[in-house]
Amino acid sequence: MLDLVPSRRQLRPGTTGSPAAESGVKEPPFSVEKMDLAADASKDFYRYACGAWLDSNPVPADKSSWSIWDELQDRNSILLKEILEETVEGSAESGPAKQVGDFFASAIDRKHRDAMGFRPISSDLDHITRISSKESFARVLADIHQAGMPAFFRPLVAPDDKDSSVNALWLYQGGLALPDRDYYLKSRFASDREAYLSHIERMLCMLGESSAASQADVKAIMKIETILAKASRSSTAMRDPHRNYHRYSVEKLARRNPSFPWKLYFAQRGLSKIPWFVVGQPEFFDAIDDLVRSAPLKELKAYLRWQVLHWSAPYLHRKSDDEDFDFFHRRLLGQERPEQDWKRATTAVDQGLGEALGKLYVDRHFPPEAREKMVDLVRDLKSVFRDRLRTVPWMSEKTRELALVKFDRFTTKIGHPDVFRDYSSVRIRRDDYYGNVRRAAAFEARRKSAQIVKPVDRKEWHMTPPTVNAYFQPNFNEIVFPAGILQPPFFDLNMDDPVNLGAIGAVIGHEITHGYDDQGRKYDAEGRLRNWWSKADAKKFEERAKKMAREYSEFEALPGMKVNGLLTKGENIADLGGVSIAYEALQRRLMDGRTQRETIDGFSPEQRFFISFAQVWKTNIREGELRRLLTVDPHSPGRFRANGPLANMPEFWAAFNIPAGSSMRRPEKLRVKIW
Repeated sequence: MLDLVPSRRQLRPGTTGSPAAESGVKEPPFSVEKMDLAADASKDFYRYACGAWLDSNPVPADKSSWSIWDELQDRNSILLKEILEETVEGSAESGPAKQVGDFFASAIDRKHRDAMGFRPISSDLDHITRISSKESFARVLADIHQAGMPAFFRPLVAPDDKDSSVNALWLYQGGLALPDRDYYLKSRFASDREAYLSHIERMLCMLGESSAASQADVKAIMKIETILAKASRSSTAMRDPHRNYHRYSVEKLARRNPSFPWKLYFAQRGLSKIPWFVVGQPEFFDAIDDLVRSAPLKELKAYLRWQVLHWSAPYLHRKSDDEDFDFFHRRLLGQERPEQDWKRATTAVDQGLGEALGKLYVDRHFPPEAREKMVDLVRDLKSVFRDRLRTVPWMSEKTRELALVKFDRFTTKIGHPDVFRDYSSVRIRRDDYYGNVRRAAAFEARRKSAQIVKPVDRKEWHMTPPTVNAYFQPNFNEIVFPAGILQPPFFDLNMDDPVNLGAIGAVIGHEITHGYDDQGRKYDAEGRLRNWWSKADAKKFEERAKKMAREYSEFEALPGMKVNGLLTKGENIADLGGVSIAYEALQRRLMDGRTQRETIDGFSPEQRFFISFAQVWKTNIREGELRRLLTVDPHSPGRFRANGPLANMPEFWAAFNIPAGSSMRRPEKLRVKIW
């Protein structure tokens, strides 16, 4: 799944105008007052379009970054809080409203959480303590996975890349508490590693271990995680879907990795008869096999105990929650203080019962006219892209024909599912926050496990309705826009077309382009990973994509730390395609009279379009969070998402009279144009 912004713990939105106004919640609309008109647009258009906002919006103490996404997230959390507080105080005796209300009530009941201490995880820890063999270790690991907790590796359920009509179990590398393998291996993260060791020791001592025992366990945990990190592929290497696809049977994996009791693990998860599954990174599982063979059982148990403690810490008592925040947020990201409990509670409810909460949100804050307007915009953007597929000069007719077949099978989802998920089997209690989180996670793990080797449900959504994001799903060959993003400044029924097309239009174009970026192009009309390109056309595409990677690799985000042009290549291609397609859609509307050509606030329609696009990416960010994102995130930092695409567009140069030789006008021989 290729999303528009980094996957974060999203909160909730309202949409186009009236619902927010009724709630008294301020919307963050497009405005020329956010600009710095003293800045030189030809040198740094991002500064020109966003400078006043950047200067007046420092990162709040409870955030690691502050952007339009965070503004909407805060606004939406207020809308969700209103809904949740009503459900807490309501008279419902059963059903989704009672479930989300009880979940929220349990999250904000700090007094009860503090009184419970570590008791909520005592059962999990007891199971780990009783491990006495590799076999019992495999059983406990299977139970942990079935409860939705990650450890050692990540079991996932998703469409099979080679047969997108059926769901597959995927086994992927994982098991690291730090954000990425580089945090264990690169010298620039050495001080973070030292702080991590101290954090683990404090958590274990808090749990009740002696100082001597905790020090031994810290050493074992770090040894195991470092082995896993060394065996892990880099974030860049993980972008290659062909390298991440290896079909196995249980017997084949057991023969390759005989030290881990794979047959017992699958049996414990009720999957002993599974005919096949996909191993993403076989060499990683070789390392796990070596670990299970050579590491003392005591060390493996210490690692599992830490994984449970780390996963559960934010949902327990204040001391464990504060210690978890102090390292993973304050130390690594630079965030000064936690969000308020009610904000974090809305996030937890969204994660656990997202479509139940989403239904309540949609009923109140997503008017039918918003979906209707989006249908029109998507139709316009698809028309532009289809014409480009028909005429792009570097593509041969054979590949073009297949590209058009794929495009004509594109589907679009807008707003929310037609049928919302049923959570009635999830037991939610007002006095058991951690239990609610765990049971909701276990419900989702069971729900996904039941889909293995079953037909894919193409009606399923992979984001909750209020999420401020959008995505392209290559196996479904579809673009998806949750209700959460369909609000100002992305989508505003009260704004002119240039502003809406510069924002939500570029978002639509971004997701469309993902179907033909360096990853999406490898999937055919049915969503199968298959090479349908001629060798010559694939070479021409890659030559253009490499130019894109080289351009972004020039951008220095921090002293001595540049953007990874290979890691961000697909998103950069989608950003350029998105704004270019949206711009042409605007020109068509101006030509046929659907959009009136008028100057507003002193700017032409074309200028307002580009200003709106740049303002989508306005971001202030703490250094620690930026370092993390540069390491793990396939998206470039905001200022490069604004400046990078526009420097390649002659239409932008013309709109703002950008002279040759300017940093915002890429030389002709270096200019990138793919779609």
